[in-house]
Parts: sequence; C-alpha cells; structure tokens
Amino acid sequence: MPRSVSLTGLSWSTPDGTPLFTDLNLNFGAECTGIVGRNGAGKSTLLRLISGDLSPASGHVHVSGTIAMMRQDAMERPGETIADVLGVRQALDLLDRADAGLADADDMAEADWTLPARIETALSRCGLSAPSQTPLATLSGGQRSRAALAALILAAPDFLLLDEPTNNLDRAGCRAVIDLIRSWAGGAIVVSHDRELLEEMGAIVELSSLGAARYGGNYSAFRQRKDAELEAASRDLAHAEKTSKEAARRAQQAVERKARKDSAGHRARAKGDHPKILLDASRDRAEASGAAGARLRDARRETAEAAVSAAREKIEVLQPLRMDVASTGLQASKVVLRLDGVTGGYDPTRAVISGFSLSIIGPERVVIAGPNGSGKTTLLKLIVGQLVPQSGRITTMVPFAMLDQHVGLLDSNRTLRENFQQLNPSADVHASHAALARFGFRSGDASQLAGNLSGGERLRAGLACALGGMPPPSLLILDEPTNHLDLDGIAALEAALNAYDGAVLVISHDDAFLKSLAPHRTIHLHG
Repeated sequence: MPRSVSLTGLSWSTPDGTPLFTDLNLNFGAECTGIVGRNGAGKSTLLRLISGDLSPASGHVHVSGTIAMMRQDAMERPGETIADVLGVRQALDLLDRADAGLADADDMAEADWTLPARIETALSRCGLSAPSQTPLATLSGGQRSRAALAALILAAPDFLLLDEPTNNLDRAGCRAVIDLIRSWAGGAIVVSHDRELLEEMGAIVELSSLGAARYGGNYSAFRQRKDAELEAASRDLAHAEKTSKEAARRAQQAVERKARKDSAGHRARAKGDHPKILLDASRDRAEASGAAGARLRDARRETAEAAVSAAREKIEVLQPLRMDVASTGLQASKVVLRLDGVTGGYDPTRAVISGFSLSIIGPERVVIAGPNGSGKTTLLKLIVGQLVPQSGRITTMVPFAMLDQHVGLLDSNRTLRENFQQLNPSADVHASHAALARFGFRSGDASQLAGNLSGGERLRAGLACALGGMPPPSLLILDEPTNHLDLDGIAALEAALNAYDGAVLVISHDDAFLKSLAPHRTIHLHG
C-alpha cells in the first residue's frame, strides 16, 4: 500500500484565537517536501499536527505508514544519554543482562543482537562517534542534533518529519542531513530555511496568509516561480490602481454634470418659462436617474477599490521584507577590536580558547569557523564580556551590538518599543516606531511583548533594536544569525548587512549567507 500523509479541511488556531490554518488540504507522498513560509505562518505547528502532538480544531490528518519526528527545540532531561535519544536504553539494558547471564528465556527471545551494530552505523552515518551511554549534558547542541538524526535512521520510518534539522550543526553535520535526505527511500516533510538543504527537495509547500501553495521542484525552481508571481502581482496592482483612478475620475465627472444640470433647473424654475408640473416631473426623473447612476458608480468604485486592496495584499505576501540601516560613520583606519593572547572558557581548569589574538580594523567582515565544540560561541562571549578571560586582553574601541541565537539583548517582559528605547535611550516614541517599521514591525507590532514573538521575529526585533538607532553601533557580532529566520528574513538580513558600513564578526554555517556577506577573512578554530 502506498505510504502517504493527507490533510483534509485542516484548521487550527493559536491559544489567543488567531487562525493559522483554515480548511487546509495537502497530500504528501514518498518524496522529500520542503515547508517554507514566514515566521509565525505555522510551519512547526503543521508538523506537530501531522505527528499527533496537536489535535486540529477541525479537519483530519490521515497517515498511512509510520512517522518519526526530529524537533528543533528538543532538550535533554537530567541523566539522559544518547541511548535515550535513540530510544534503545531498555533494549541495551536487556543485552547487558544477557551478557551477564541474568536474562531469562523471555528476555533472550526479545534480545536484538544486531542492535549495537545498527546503533554504531547510525551514529557513524551522522558523524557522531560517542558511545550510546554518553550523557547528553556533555554534548554540544550540534552533537545532540546529530544524535537526533541517528535516532531517525535507526527507527527507519516511512516518513521523516524534520523541523529545522540543520540548526546548530556545523558544515559536516549539515552535510550529514543532506546525505540522509538524498539517500532516503521514503517520504520526508522538512521545515527549513536552509537553502542548500531545500535544493534537495522534490517539492516546496509555502504557507502564507493566502493559504498553502505547492510548487514542484527544488528551491531554485520555487524561487523562479515566486519571482514570476511577484512580477505578475505587480502588474495586477498597477492595472487595479489604474482602474480605480478611472472609476474615481468618472464618478467626479458625473457629480460635476449633475451639478450643472441642477443649476440649470434652478434657473429655469426661477424664470417661470415652463409649467411647474413639467419642471417637477423633469426633476423627479433626473433624481431617479441620478440615484441609479450614483449606485452604479459606487458599485464600480467599490469593486475597483477591492481589487486594489486584494492586489496589495498579494504584493505584501510576495514582497520580500526590508531592513534599512543607517550609516555608522566608521573610518577605514579605525581599530575596532583587539584581542591579545586571550585564554578562557567556562571551566577555569580547562581553556577552550588558548592564546588567541585578533585585530579588526575599519569595516572588516570576519568569519569565525570551526566544527561544533571548537569554541566559536565561547570566543564571542569572551569578546562581549559574558565570560572573563583567564589571561590576555580584550579591547573593544567602538560601540558594538551582540546578537546570539536566543537574542538575549531583548527583555521578554517588555514590548518591542520598550526594548528599543531601553537600548536607544535618546529615541522618543515616534523615532522608536519609525525604526521598528524599517525592520518590518508596523505601529501595532511595537506593542507586542518580545516574549510572544517567534524565533525569527525575535531575531528581526533584535536587529531592529541593535541597528535601528541613530547612528547604529560600529561593530555587529552575530552568532548563527540565520538559524531562526525564515527565507524572507534571511534575504532581508543579507540586504541589511550589504548596506551596513560597520565591522561584522560572525559565526555561521550557512554557506549561502556567508557568500552574500563576502567576508574579508575567515578564522578557523580547531578546539
């Protein structure tokens, strides 16, 4: 029987009543399908509905076959090991009892002696060499993601559900995900903003306020179709605006003609040249005709205005976001940052960074690269003062802003406007709203609590608060900035950084993003 996932008349709303899906109908077969859309469109929610973690408000989810889901926010519980992620702790305990001669006949019948070899193969395929009893607390975020991938391989379901699977992974980890997708014989439904991974898809489904649209082919084919749709929508908007203006012009001409006729009628009545009964009948006919004409003109004008509104709504959905950044005024010869022989880490007895030196001068763009666990994030925390170096000296010589993956500079209990004013004390309410609007947050959005934003919206809000002031800081430090951004948000970030004339220090595994950034230098850490 063919394996499939079918969504029929699916509807779901957030706890505050905001609808995410209304009468959604989708079918997924034995191919790899990418799910894209702006932050808050409901991509992760869709996976949770398919997996059964959530129940739809209406409609049905039908799954033919087995499914396994990898979540982007999976966190370890105290005492958990890799075996717990793989779901094999009890099976391995049984094998241990059998090896010790403590298993009874029933245990021996259930023992899977192929399991250790299959576990080793799954972990190796994902680039993780740690034993299955390794505590999760000792692993980096990227290593935990590799363990979660290995669990999928070991389970061998008919359908993979992957929620941002390349987040927190280094280049080797991302390559493991791509290799998994390429070799997967079943179906896969993948929520991702990783353009390299989306190139491996057989179809793309986009979620937006207009519903769900399916596009055959990979990300490049999807992008071409979207560009064509935007071009067509722009033509439709131009035509609708022209029609609306023409309807308004004709309505104004009709009003002016009626005013002239009414004036002529008043003059005739004043002269008394015609019998009053004829004048009254003529007036009644004119009023009836005028009322009918006015109703027709109003209907045409309303239709034209509705067409303009619909065309603009479609443009807003299709039009990429923009983030506008002012000039920093940074001089090319200005020393921005200097590190001299810096050693440090979280554990005073073990240095992650040892004897590290670096100078950034002027608007340089510097990438810190290296595998998971090599100390990239540790280095950034030393630079911004979140960690104290054990030895060496760090000097920042210009104002800077640090944006980590969790956007720690935002207070979750404050609104966006309050956060902006906290970071930019000289900005009044009008300037705060204007700055937030430049990053895609309209006037009403400024009253949202930062804690209620999605991951991508939170990062965009952090960029607005960090770079929206006048002038923005001369040094921007970014730790995996594209991890929680949607595709439109990434495009907007790339455009904003292309316009930013300050220095940039960044950690990222996103090759497409780094290509757009065009760094001057890449510094490799090896741990």
